Amino acid sequence: MTAYFIRRALLIIPTFLGITILVFAITRVVPGGPIERMMLQAQQMQGREGAKSTGAAGESQRQPLSADQIQVLKAYYGFDKPILVSYGQWLAKVLSGDLGMSTRYYEPVWRMILSRIPISLYFGLFSMVMVYGVCIPLGISKAVRHKSVYDNVTSVVVFAGYAIPGWVVGVLLLVLLASHWEVFPLGGLVSDDFGDFTLIHKIGDLLWHTALPLTAYILGSFSVLTLLMKNSLMDNLSADYVRTAIAKGLSFKQAVFRHALRNSLIPVATTFGDNLSVILSGSFLIEKVFNINGMGLLGYESIIDRDYPVVMGILVISSLLFMIGNILSDFCVALVDPRVQFGHER
Repeated sequence: MTAYFIRRALLIIPTFLGITILVFAITRVVPGGPIERMMLQAQQMQGREGAKSTGAAGESQRQPLSADQIQVLKAYYGFDKPILVSYGQWLAKVLSGDLGMSTRYYEPVWRMILSRIPISLYFGLFSMVMVYGVCIPLGISKAVRHKSVYDNVTSVVVFAGYAIPGWVVGVLLLVLLASHWEVFPLGGLVSDDFGDFTLIHKIGDLLWHTALPLTAYILGSFSVLTLLMKNSLMDNLSADYVRTAIAKGLSFKQAVFRHALRNSLIPVATTFGDNLSVILSGSFLIEKVFNINGMGLLGYESIIDRDYPVVMGILVISSLLFMIGNILSDFCVALVDPRVQFGHER
């Protein structure tokens, strides 16, 4: 097993290189980069000045920057070199812990990302605990009560939650509970006078602001994981080894929790590691709706603004977490299912 995980860890290197060089190349060929943005800003400034003057102003507006100025900007942002050379320089900086400077806000990318990580981590961990803590017991109860009134009613709720996107739920919650009835705040993570609160009051205020966005966060995952747990357990309950255990004298409850449950957790375990990247990436639509400055919103804004250093910085973190999460999923499967053997260790 150790050799298997070492091989999987080594595969992270070529996979990471492939992902980053592909996205890096795309950022170099798509229009609307930092140079084009500066040219547009210069043209807008000259347009305002040209409105107050006459003569050759129209010609200058069409050429806001000279060829030498454009070349200087290309050299500053690394667009004057071939893609592979620029990628090699960027990768060398990343390996040294430098993700570059934002071309939009002129701040270190690391600082911008680190300021958003606690927010996304808070929602990610909170939602994961709630999803796994509720969905696994709910899936078990639905499986053992299959086709009952309880199963049918909860299935309607689960399918409705799966069909409605989380950000739509967020908008509905804001309209009803925040705007109409004013039970919850309209947005943000804390109140304006949060610093003046006591510790207990701070915790209550944070949970008060968290309730609506957290509900929107967990809705989709909640539905999928519940159905996955239910269907997996039902498959195992119909297996021969469970019927044999009941025939030997075990009660149905004992057969479920001693035999079927552990095997039913295998599909759930395969998805556990993948949530590592989801924890930090967040959902930009939900964060936009609730005005939460998390990683999802930062990634969305950086793509819209063509802030390529921030885009690449988020890609570095999310891709590494995703690949490490895949390895962690294999490890979780091995813990749940002792029959699993990796590599040649048979």
